[in-house]
Amino acid sequence: MKRFVKKWRYPLFRTLMLTAWALLAGFPIFWITSTSFKPDNEWHKWPPVYVSKNATLDNYRMVWPIHQTGSIFVTPDQKGHGVAHESVTANKPWHALKNSLLIALSSTAIAVAFGTLLAYGVSRYRILSDTRMFQLLVLRMIPPIVVAAPLTLYYSVLQLMDTASGLIVVYFITSLPYAVWMTKSFIDEVPREMEQAAEILGASRWQTIWEIIFPLIRSGVVATFLFILILTWSEYLLSFILSKVDVVTLPVQLSKYEGSTEGRVYGHQAALAVGITFPLIIIGIFIRKHLVRGFTFGMVKR
Repeated sequence: MKRFVKKWRYPLFRTLMLTAWALLAGFPIFWITSTSFKPDNEWHKWPPVYVSKNATLDNYRMVWPIHQTGSIFVTPDQKGHGVAHESVTANKPWHALKNSLLIALSSTAIAVAFGTLLAYGVSRYRILSDTRMFQLLVLRMIPPIVVAAPLTLYYSVLQLMDTASGLIVVYFITSLPYAVWMTKSFIDEVPREMEQAAEILGASRWQTIWEIIFPLIRSGVVATFLFILILTWSEYLLSFILSKVDVVTLPVQLSKYEGSTEGRVYGHQAALAVGITFPLIIIGIFIRKHLVRGFTFGMVKR
């Protein structure tokens, strides 16, 4: 009887703990999604409205309009007569989405590509010592606010302020340590005997990397890519400091929904936040098999 109670008690406790953790982790997602469908009179209501009975799509229509917005302005000509012009400007959230996709995907792809090659050199040829590898990781541990002022000065001189290339460079530098450390752990698990066998059969070094090593660590590379993509996609401070008007990412755009009289426009912020997280969820669903295998790769030691 005691053995039966013991076997029943611990699985039940584990299930309750996992359920509590899932509710705690999932509540912010539920609250943001629920707020994005609430009308403006329910944003600050107390007691809070968890599920609105008057759900609306107005927040999404305001934040993600289908059509571009236009305006008419008048300027004087050489004779002093007024001339009407039509100014059509792209919607800011859509523009921020394009910037985030360009910057995050480009910087992540470059960081993973260079990081994988560097990790292969470290794993097989020890081109970096343990001390150098630790120093490389320390580069990522530095708080962004520490390097914000020097970066602003250098970027102003190099004319990289408010440019996509400037953000791609800084995201590449800050993401490279993660790419090296993560992919190195996957490469270390590939037996060297496989490479030696390929060399005996006449394969070149690049053929060995591309046809032997990469297929075995592909899931790990995908997991590394998604991990770094999430970091760069949601980065706020450096993007806020190094961008002004032309290049605004989604996290920076998210902070701009605040009115002078009504305060923060929570419904619009929630609708934009849903749009920010939606691409990552879709990517995660499509590559979930690679993601699970990548994060568990190397847990079973040879």
